Amino acid sequence: MKHSDAPKILITGATGTIGSELARQLSEKGIPFRAMVRSFENTESLASLEGTEIVLGDFNDTASLSNALVGIEKAFLLTNSSETAEQLQQNFVAVAQRSGVKQIVKLSQLHASADSPVRFLRYHAAVEAQIKQSGMKYTFLRPNLFMQGLLGFKDIIKQQNAFFAAIGDAKISLVDIRDIASIAAEALTASGHENKVYNITGPEALTHMELAALFSEVLDKPIQFIDIAPEEMKAALLSVGFPLWQADGLIEDYAHYSRNEASEVYATVEDILGKSARQFKNFVEDFAEDFS
Repeated sequence: MKHSDAPKILITGATGTIGSELARQLSEKGIPFRAMVRSFENTESLASLEGTEIVLGDFNDTASLSNALVGIEKAFLLTNSSETAEQLQQNFVAVAQRSGVKQIVKLSQLHASADSPVRFLRYHAAVEAQIKQSGMKYTFLRPNLFMQGLLGFKDIIKQQNAFFAAIGDAKISLVDIRDIASIAAEALTASGHENKVYNITGPEALTHMELAALFSEVLDKPIQFIDIAPEEMKAALLSVGFPLWQADGLIEDYAHYSRNEASEVYATVEDILGKSARQFKNFVEDFAEDFS
């Protein structure tokens, strides 16, 4: 690869759901990129994409971050949800600043705020603040709850024809991660997105009862939503292997949702991409095999 052809875009979290979708979309557009991964295991599909350069990098290892960022102008920042996510992202921002990165496109969360009762929203706000202070250009993507998050309940939906959450009848404007990835691709490849904050939702706000009705319609069998108490939800999350910190964080998230604090609908997908955001029904149709 000639130096002039070297990628100017780095994707972190490149093997996750959003990162892999972003990689696929950049490749389809013919845009070369570098993907940072912790190990070369399970990177076959990533490596098969046209224009991909894979580099090993660890958010705890500044030398590996410096190496991953050589020649990079724009970086997509996403880490796994963990107790150390804030520190890991701050490590990355510091090295990116020293490496001359011009713009960071950060995956944040709707309503990120330093004084939120939700730990995830506080940590995203802390990293956003650091990026702003760094002097690098930024684009903060603040999506609502991911539709693909329901794939985590696919076995329960298949086996019990039901799913559970501590949310009551609150509405939430869930968003498809494919739309989030498309906005990320746009922010990384087109001008006009510098120093912008984008609230990203689906086109409608739905209760979990309404989600169940759409599941029932598409899967052609009755799927029930069962509202449960927060402590029951926490016990269920722990039983399927969620670490305590993350289970507690998700309970805070769902308390936030249950107060109808994530029910606004934003036209961001349509404004930026020129097409409607995917509806929940479209998502279930596309992933019907996973749920049935």
